[in-house]
Amino acid sequence: MTGWDLAVVGAGPAGAATALGALAADPGLRVLLLDRADFPRDKACGDGVAPHVLDLLAEVGVTGLLDDRTPVARLRLSRVPLAAERTMARAAYVVPRAVLDARLVEAAVAAGAELRRHRVRALHEEPDRVVLDEGTRAAVVVGADGAHSVVRRSLERPRGPVALAIRGYAPVAPGRAGAQVIEFGTEHQPSYAWSFDCGDGTANVGYGEVLHADRPAPTRAELFERLEHLLPGATAGGSRWQGHHLPLSTARWRPPTGRVLLVGDAAGLVNPLTGEGIFYAVATGLAAGRAAAEALRVGRPERAGHLHRRATRRILLPHLRHTALAARLTRSPRVLEAGLRASARDQRVFDGLVELGLARGRLTPSLALGLGRSLLAPPPLIRVEAAATDATDATDATDATVKEPA
Repeated sequence: MTGWDLAVVGAGPAGAATALGALAADPGLRVLLLDRADFPRDKACGDGVAPHVLDLLAEVGVTGLLDDRTPVARLRLSRVPLAAERTMARAAYVVPRAVLDARLVEAAVAAGAELRRHRVRALHEEPDRVVLDEGTRAAVVVGADGAHSVVRRSLERPRGPVALAIRGYAPVAPGRAGAQVIEFGTEHQPSYAWSFDCGDGTANVGYGEVLHADRPAPTRAELFERLEHLLPGATAGGSRWQGHHLPLSTARWRPPTGRVLLVGDAAGLVNPLTGEGIFYAVATGLAAGRAAAEALRVGRPERAGHLHRRATRRILLPHLRHTALAARLTRSPRVLEAGLRASARDQRVFDGLVELGLARGRLTPSLALGLGRSLLAPPPLIRVEAAATDATDATDATDATVKEPA
């Protein structure tokens, strides 16, 4: 068969990671990266990059990717009138996708991938290959083409629950500098607004909520209104507003088998608690590249999907079950508020929630115990807020200050 060993549809973090994983396993592979846009290009996203993403990339030799960016160590979680703000165990980054994606693509090309601008509109499988748009042929194809994936539709795989969000960039509002701020909604649940300091005087700001079949999706004007309601002043001076859909993960994730694989958003992998998707994209992309390389090495490219399913389910399935459960629980305002109180009182609970929302954490015993105690304890009068201390704080109630009404 002539053609490519591996063709990757979509060159965002999931697609670039797929190429990197494959070429790290076998530098001699013929890997094609296809994207409908030229790089650098913008992409609607909250721009949060967990340090765990950098750990994964280091495994394939990509280091120093964000050394010139300012890390953000503080995270504030709130729902009026409660708030918990602490230093994260490991600082995260806020990196516009125009920057992050271009750097990842450069790394993939440097490793040996070929990048072409092309919008894939259809594909079909033949006995010994996959054909894209009646032209490009490859032994294995990976769909990394986002929420509205053409590759996913070709496999006739349904999309699960979806959230809708709007994102822009605005000057950092007073009181939100140097932090990632999340304000949970009180009406259109589950929902939250965010302000993530980019480190250059601007913040990535936005608002998102889960869509429901029994009510219409919010309009652009309603998304703006809800963002301003939760974070007053966040939109002032803002620009580059974009709306986007987020295909949320569930406990029943079943990756396809065969020659055609799905990764990242195309696989329906966005954290239902936080909307985070870059960690999932890189983790599943690297696994897809490695699976493709192994299947090609043994002359069984049709086994690539099976190998990918085995690897990713081992990595992610327990985590996805825990996030699905946590997402259901936090639909209850009482549970959500208990989580905020427990996070303010106990660094371990706070750290556990961060891991659950940004990487592949689980509902650990200490996290469950903290939430349980908070649910059973009488609530504070008005506001619980952690002192601005570091990740070595003690974990009892002395970490928190309780502010009573004036």
